[in-house]
Amino acid sequence: MEIGRSSVLTNVNEHSSVVPRSHSSNGSRHGGSSSGSHHDDSNLPRKDYESLDYDICYNKPYENYIEAQTASHSISKIEIIKWVITILIGLSTGMVAFFIDTIVKQLSKLKFHTVDQSIQLCSADGCLVVSLVIMVVINTGFVFIATCLTVYEPVAAGSGIPEIKCYLNGVKIPRVARFKSLIAKAVGVLFSVAGGLFVGKEGPMIHSGAIIGAGIPQFQSITFKKIKSKFDFFRTDRDKRDFVAGGAAAGVAAAFGAPIGGVLFSLEEGCSFWNQKLTWRTFVCSMAATFTLNFFLSGLDSNSWGLFYSPGLINFGVFKCADENKTNGTCRLWTALDLFIFVLMGLIGGLLGALFNQLNKWLTVYRMKHVNTKQPVVKILESLLVAMVTTTVAFVASMMLGRCKPIPSIMTNTTSSAIEEDVRTYFCEEGSYNDMATLFFNSQEEAIKQLFHQPGEFDLSTLALFFVFFFLLACWTYGVAVPSGLFVPSLLCGAAYGRFVATLLVNVIGYDRGIYLGTFSLIGAAAFLGGVVRMTISLTVILIESTNEISYGLPLMLTLMVAKWCGDFFNEGLYDIHIHLKGVPLLEWDVPEGMHRLTAKNAMCSDLHFLFPRTRVSVLHRILKTTAHNAYPVVSVVDRAEVSDLADISVNDMEIKTGLDPTSIEQSDSPRILKFDGIILRSQLVVLLKNQIFFKENASPSSQPKISYNEMTSEYPRYPDVIDVANSQIGYNQYIMDIRDYMNPHPYTVYPDTPVPQVFNLFRSMGLRHLPVVDHFGQIQGIITRHNLTHEFLEERLSEINDMEDLNVFDRTRFQ
Repeated sequence: MEIGRSSVLTNVNEHSSVVPRSHSSNGSRHGGSSSGSHHDDSNLPRKDYESLDYDICYNKPYENYIEAQTASHSISKIEIIKWVITILIGLSTGMVAFFIDTIVKQLSKLKFHTVDQSIQLCSADGCLVVSLVIMVVINTGFVFIATCLTVYEPVAAGSGIPEIKCYLNGVKIPRVARFKSLIAKAVGVLFSVAGGLFVGKEGPMIHSGAIIGAGIPQFQSITFKKIKSKFDFFRTDRDKRDFVAGGAAAGVAAAFGAPIGGVLFSLEEGCSFWNQKLTWRTFVCSMAATFTLNFFLSGLDSNSWGLFYSPGLINFGVFKCADENKTNGTCRLWTALDLFIFVLMGLIGGLLGALFNQLNKWLTVYRMKHVNTKQPVVKILESLLVAMVTTTVAFVASMMLGRCKPIPSIMTNTTSSAIEEDVRTYFCEEGSYNDMATLFFNSQEEAIKQLFHQPGEFDLSTLALFFVFFFLLACWTYGVAVPSGLFVPSLLCGAAYGRFVATLLVNVIGYDRGIYLGTFSLIGAAAFLGGVVRMTISLTVILIESTNEISYGLPLMLTLMVAKWCGDFFNEGLYDIHIHLKGVPLLEWDVPEGMHRLTAKNAMCSDLHFLFPRTRVSVLHRILKTTAHNAYPVVSVVDRAEVSDLADISVNDMEIKTGLDPTSIEQSDSPRILKFDGIILRSQLVVLLKNQIFFKENASPSSQPKISYNEMTSEYPRYPDVIDVANSQIGYNQYIMDIRDYMNPHPYTVYPDTPVPQVFNLFRSMGLRHLPVVDHFGQIQGIITRHNLTHEFLEERLSEINDMEDLNVFDRTRFQ
């Protein structure tokens, strides 16, 4: 057996691909790299993202670990513990949702009560400016607190859904599942929502649930170092991913009272790997979150503990005709003829969503270039500016642009709070209400219920102005350095659009067929939200569960499908736009069209540092310090005579980047090749170095110490870095490490001529981090990571191949 010193494998095949300049190997890692974006965004700041390890490494320590578990019958016990932890995640997510909802209601109630008293006192004296100043001071104070929390923990900004989507897709997002992120997210969203910004608390709830799902199974905390347990059964990316999927689903369930929608959300938006057991555990987790929140809300709101009437943070109320006698029983929620209008509304909703996404993309690009790169005070000033402008627009529009409408004699609805209690009567006579103030001077959830169930009228000009103001301000707000959700603002904006369409049909066009205004408001909300986020299955089920009306299934499905198709014609969903702007190597569901022309050798990275089964420790240490790869192929030197049909490849063609003499590889007269034996991760090598798993050169290999699977994963998920490993001993050449027991000897591999669609399906469906490319004779040719399978990378490789073919055709034509 050879004692390897390592080498770099370059030009192993004359057809090997070369990484394009925009994706140069110098800036990429085996196991995670920032993907390229569109050309107009190529100069945006980029981070280097790593991939998660979902594939199981069946090495010797893991096999011993499984045998020990089987012998002690602990596999069944661990399965039971998984279910217990799953339920605990759901309960904890429900408690966090209850905390957020309760505090937000109290803060909003305090703010509106203070401003309302000031307006009542100043209406006669003409000092409304004082009321405006009071409202601005309160809102900017709340927003200042929220911004400071996100400056302290930047990953807490935004909704968190793009980050969780990337995590479930297999990308390691730094600090996304930290306890500090949970505190900043849960507390920050209280003040961003109470501060009057056009944001929601439902998106951050999904992120919060995912953090809870990631943290509880670890039984340890990086923040609180004293919290450390020997219970380390779930300290792998594979198990952690499953619990994060359950936590994200629980967040959706707690936000909307939609446990089935939560399961579908995790399936549709995130996970690249799914199974039946995960489906059941995720559903149980969602149910636990839903009814935990419902139990505490019932006790707090009505003192009837266990009265499960309000399953989620947002309650759309009951959809039914309020006055059957007035319409002689002709009022219906919807009819077949209305479907044609709903399809048209979905088309317009997709257009509006695409416009929203494009405007927000431009704003986000500007922020990434000119705001995020500056001092944190710039982020704080931007948030305060948005808060002041939002407050001023809402206040002035309510006081000056609102129309007084008569309060209907019959205002009944079986929701938790009566609709008539939330109308605003500023500057209106008794028996009338200010329609603009009713929308702006209520929480967004209450404003949605007003548009869904208010039997009174909203003026067309009021609805149009409210939509325009809310559309522009919500677009400006999403991306500001505060915890911010997108669901509820999009629903409210779309509900105003739907109510406008219904009012236009009845009052202007004369379409009066017992129309129920709330249905059109709901369809408008679904159309606009679908046009922004481009979700279909999960969003349909979420809205059905939130309305408790199964008859809305068909119109909601049609509307969301049309909105998605229309929006996709112009751009991507807003979450995907933000993911690509950040350069995250997200793997889509399928490869782009025309990728059958590419093979594995066109997509792979051929710049490899390899190791031998027995490698000098000093060389190993130097390789880890001078390279950034996260995985290293393990190869053996084999005589060429053993493989007679192998093409002529000489190791003299190899570039030795470690500064070692290549003659150390060729120690016999017989030509030799490098046979692929397996692959080992950087983290595994560092752990072996730290625990001094090596032996002296003049000693027997059996004298090398052993390390168990539990010891190798004890420091998950933050393994030590090579610079933290003391090199007092490993700097000497007489120490050798035998890595055969610790490498993965059976990784998935593909041939160089394997079509890229087949490579993509294998990589994504199996949740791989590295996919070695090995020829038919066992010679390692290159490695494929998720960076090599992103749409941008594959399209660039195909473009280069097409350019080369065009150039060859031109040359042949020229010399004929």
